[in-house]
Order: sequence, then structure tokens, then C-alpha cells
Amino acid sequence: MRPVHVLAAAGAALISLSTLSACGKDDAAGAKGGSGAIEVTATDSSCDLGAKTASAGAVTFKVTNKGSQVNELEILAPDGKIVTERENIGPGTGAEVTVQLSAGTYKVLCSAGMTGKGPSQPLSVTGQGKAVDPRLDQAVAAYRTYVAEQVDDTLAKATKFAAAVKAGDVGQAKALYAPSRVGWERIEPVAESFGDIDPKVDLREADLKSGDKWTGWHQIEKALWKTGSLKGEGPYADQLVKDLQTLKAKVGTASITPTSMANGAKELLDEVATGKVTGEEETFSHTDLVDFKANVDGAQKVYELLKAIVKERNPDLAATLDDEFAKVQKLLTKFEKGDGYVAYDTVGAKDRKDLSDEVNALGEPLSKLAAVVAK
Repeated sequence: MRPVHVLAAAGAALISLSTLSACGKDDAAGAKGGSGAIEVTATDSSCDLGAKTASAGAVTFKVTNKGSQVNELEILAPDGKIVTERENIGPGTGAEVTVQLSAGTYKVLCSAGMTGKGPSQPLSVTGQGKAVDPRLDQAVAAYRTYVAEQVDDTLAKATKFAAAVKAGDVGQAKALYAPSRVGWERIEPVAESFGDIDPKVDLREADLKSGDKWTGWHQIEKALWKTGSLKGEGPYADQLVKDLQTLKAKVGTASITPTSMANGAKELLDEVATGKVTGEEETFSHTDLVDFKANVDGAQKVYELLKAIVKERNPDLAATLDDEFAKVQKLLTKFEKGDGYVAYDTVGAKDRKDLSDEVNALGEPLSKLAAVVAK
């Protein structure tokens, strides 16, 4: 898991759904991008905005990477927390991100190398929007319930996993490892909005930097599958449970909007494309397909909660998403084994390409979800 974070965190700077419309009165104010989008030009050392002001409501950022490194766009709230982000913007490519913003001064940050750091520019958001469709409020409320349920599930299963680790039971710990991560993977963007938790529980060895202390699932994963010994792993197991308890205590404060839900669904598919399909996520256990399934399920849950609005505003997109989600889910059944999935290191190149192609076919229409619910 890369040490970057998605979705809005709590704070008054973010939108109140009862007062802010899904589309501000004049979202194009000062923008120079197409269709009212604010153009963002990113390089390895700069981040330039085509506009420095916008109206409260749905704001679209159209970013172009003119640098030599993979870049990410982050929108930071006045309190410094991440409102939303878009990762993996390759050199010479671009992306669009639509997000709901209330009045305040935000930072638009471009991070070459996706380090979470980089140059930024201020964006002043003014005004107040109209009331939103009450169905969107209902979708947000239902998603909050879903997130809470997944966190509870993760904590319960991680507690059992930790007990097996502390008991030195390698076989039992291996069996409980992947199931303990399912809830986390389903709501990963929300979990990541608490930036101090994600690096503690989900950092991969490949992403460690000088001075980093490695803890969490993947540290124990290596002990289980690489060394085959749980000696000394008890404190790491205890810390994992403690950090997930912190997540449970904080998750109710996460600020969730229809666009943050939609952007989060796309981020879940990006997680599949950049981590699970490549086999980079579960380097030692090769349980990538369990994570893959959880990410897709989490994205589909968001879509299902927003589906009534999408069908009304863009029926063609709804039909496409229905079809593409069904294709991905059907393809996954090919790799089922018992209650789980085959080890990913046994999945051949052709099958991996098929999985990648299906994920990409779903990711493209899913990237349009936020703009539709923001209309």
C-alpha cells in the first residue's frame, strides 16, 4: 500500500450536504479548462492553476502531467487534510477529478513521484450552493453504516489473527491473515483519510523509506510466509489491533460526500490496477485476489448506493457500469478455491492480462461517476 490517502477527512471546511448543492452556481468562475474545469499543469517541480477562484459546489480539476515522473493531484482543505486525490497520472497524460467544496481557501498540490509532498497553489472558494437531492443524503448515511460495519469486521478478525500470531500458531495465522484484511480493503479510501493509521497498518516493505518503522499486516505477512517464524511478532500483532481500534474510534468523524464516495470507488479500482493485478500488494502470501475482490466489492457498494441518481441522470453510464461490474465479478469466479482464491503466483500471464483488461474496462466509466452525481 502506498503511503498516500484518499477522500475527505473531518472538518468544517468540507461540504454540509444539507446546504450545499451538487453543483455550485458558477463552478466555472475563473476556470480555463474545458467544460468549466480548472486546469492544473503539473511538472516535476511545479503546480500551476488556470484559476485561483471557484464557486462553492462541485468543482472539476483537469490535470495534465508535463513532467517526467508519475504525479498525483491532492486537494487539501483549509485545515490541511486531504479532500480528495488522484494518483498515477503518468508523464504526458492527464485526469479529471470532481469534488464538492464549501467556502474556504484550499491548496492544490502536485506530487511528483507520489510522495504526498510537492508544490501547491491556493484556491479560494466562495459562495453557497443549493440544497442537494435528498437521495444523496440517504446514500451518504447508508455508506456511513457500511463503513462502520466493515471496520467492525476488520477489527474482530484482526483480533483473532493477532491471537494466533501471539500463540505462535503459523498455520492458523496464515488462514486468518487474508480474511482479516477484507473489511479494510472494502473501505480503504475512507480508512486512508486518517493518514496516521494507514502507514502503520498497511505499509508494504517496498514502500519503506529510510527511518521508517515497519509495522502492520505486511510486516507480519513476511514473517509468516518468508521466515516461517512468529518469534518476536507478538508486539506487532498487538500494535495492529491497537491501530485498528483507533480507526474504529475515529471513523465516525470522516467527512463523506457523494463525490468523495464516487472518487473513492475509482481509487479502489486504481488500487486493484496498481497493486493487486501486479501482485505487488501481497508479496509474500500471494493472497492478492482476496484483496482484489474486496476492492471491487467496495467500489460496487458505492455505485449501488448512488445508482438511482446515475440511472436518472445518465442511463447509458449506469448500464455500462452494471455490465462491467458483472464482467469483473464473473471473471473472479474463475479463480475461486474453497472459501477463498488461488495463490496469485499461480495465476499465469494471460489470466493476469485478462484481469487487468477487465479492471481497466470498469475503471474508465467509473471515473465518470463523481461528475454525474455532482450535476
